[in-house]
Amino acid sequence: MSNARPAPQIALPPVEIQVASTPISYPEAVATMEARVAAISTGQAREQLWFVEHPPLYTAGTSAKSTDLLQTDRFPVFATGRGGQYTYHGPGQRVVYVMLDLKNHGMDVRCFVRDLESWLMTALARLGVAAERRDGRVGLWVVRSQGVLPSREDKIAAIGVRIRRWVSFHGIALNVTPDLSHYAGIVPCGISQHGVTSLRDLGLGTTMAEADAALLAAFEDVFGRSVTRS
Repeated sequence: MSNARPAPQIALPPVEIQVASTPISYPEAVATMEARVAAISTGQAREQLWFVEHPPLYTAGTSAKSTDLLQTDRFPVFATGRGGQYTYHGPGQRVVYVMLDLKNHGMDVRCFVRDLESWLMTALARLGVAAERRDGRVGLWVVRSQGVLPSREDKIAAIGVRIRRWVSFHGIALNVTPDLSHYAGIVPCGISQHGVTSLRDLGLGTTMAEADAALLAAFEDVFGRSVTRS
């Protein structure tokens, strides 16, 4: 079954793509998103996908438990208004802040999150990775063989969104080449029974530019929207 959404019956402007050329601090990212979301909601700006990397940091979503922050002084910790628990951002991880007007996407938050999962699954398939959903666990998972031992599941991409006046912000995080040891400071997304992985950890030599190209092509496939670089 295709993950693609039917194309909108009314032609919508292309979604603007912006790719940050240098790491963005988390407070700067939040302030920029807040301003853009306000402008989108009043019709003063187009929808946007903002591709960034961050310096090493942890974020605490609205459901974060203090006991899941295992190393309080390892990296800066930022409280954030997105859903979810603790997560890590850092170099080698592609974060895409997704600022879309959900009035153009069915005004169904649950369906929107499924679309984000489909977007990541389609992009990862383009890169040769079979990623899967799991009930009760938002994000994308890869089944890892361990020979005679039972297989394990590792998380390769996270999703955390917030909606204001039907405009989305925050978004997705795909592990391309991050330092996976940095996850040791938290219980990622409150899930201790499973690990984390990356494209590099899976043995792939995917560059950030290649990951971006797969994400952009998959976005058009799944959301039925064209994109244009700012």
